[in-house]
Amino acid sequence: AMATAAPRCFSAAEVRARCAQGDCLVFCHRRLYDLSGFVRLHPGGEQLLRRRAGTDVSAALDGPPHRHSANARRWLEQYYVGEMEPCDEQVPPEGAGAAGPTLCPILGWCVGPTVGASNHCLLPQDLVDWQKPLLWQVGYLGEKYDEWVHQPVDRPIRLFHSDLLESLSKTAWYVVFMVWTPVVLYLSWVSYTSLAQGNTRLFSSFTTEYSIPVHKYYFPFIFLLGMILWSLLEYLIHRFVFHMKPPANNYYLITLHFLLHGQHHKSPFDSSRLVFPPVPASLVISFFYGVLRLLLPEVLGLSVFVGGLCGYVIYDMMHYYLHYGSPKKGTYLYGLKAYHVKHHFEHQRSGFGISTRFWDYPFQTLIPEETFKKDD
Repeated sequence: AMATAAPRCFSAAEVRARCAQGDCLVFCHRRLYDLSGFVRLHPGGEQLLRRRAGTDVSAALDGPPHRHSANARRWLEQYYVGEMEPCDEQVPPEGAGAAGPTLCPILGWCVGPTVGASNHCLLPQDLVDWQKPLLWQVGYLGEKYDEWVHQPVDRPIRLFHSDLLESLSKTAWYVVFMVWTPVVLYLSWVSYTSLAQGNTRLFSSFTTEYSIPVHKYYFPFIFLLGMILWSLLEYLIHRFVFHMKPPANNYYLITLHFLLHGQHHKSPFDSSRLVFPPVPASLVISFFYGVLRLLLPEVLGLSVFVGGLCGYVIYDMMHYYLHYGSPKKGTYLYGLKAYHVKHHFEHQRSGFGISTRFWDYPFQTLIPEETFKKDD
């Protein structure tokens, strides 16, 4: 057995001094956590966490306003730095004399002074070797994969052995904007000028007598229709492709799921993998363009397509912001961020809308609002 170092003890004065310098340390009973690196990512907003710096958050974890999930509590354990020195104002009576490890009823493993001082030693033994590329390992997890992939961690993921493939699997958020925005602007101009020639008619392949002319003034509405169709497609892809449950005995489907979306759920704050790389995206986008060309007259199909492409760009930018932004409390984006983080940490089988919750209503996959019994 590997020897574990005793955790470091912190005095209340030391914690207050660190917080005064801008660090964000909190404790849960006697266990101390340094959330300085996480504070901007906090779903409830940075200020909410800053206000709790230097305090016991054990009651806040149970809510209201938000009851933290088992995954959220696992997440917290990654930032463990040591123990608070015994002190009447900080230690609850039941923990005052506890020197050995305790079994956490929520997490189901031992936490306490004997666990060790290293962050990752606090978490249960992982099923993969993080020093090697994960893509070729996950398929062997079998029936354990689904539970493992939905227990998020705050660490970067390497997918491939090849440095070239690894670099192609990563994308900075602004690359999506820089690549696709000029395409949206150019195709919008092409669509509008083509409609302005007055040659586009709907149903002309069926009947010349009753075909409907499509004027250039209709372009904004056709563009908007494309954006709405994208939002539906976004929901359907997220729910039925990204959240398919791969068969436990199928190595290749598990590997594919991890490549498409599983790695994002395992490491939801890996900033290099929050948007879709342009090379594979262009293949998917070309497919949908081909479908629209078959279904609609050329200019009409292009107009719907460019609206959908714009919707995709907005979606990818929003998805990045929901993970890395700090929207102001009470705003639309603040509600969406909280909603999306609940999808990651607690409700992986619902809450599939990202840029809008609209489609979760008719498909009955809305994440339920939390309710709390009034304390006496």
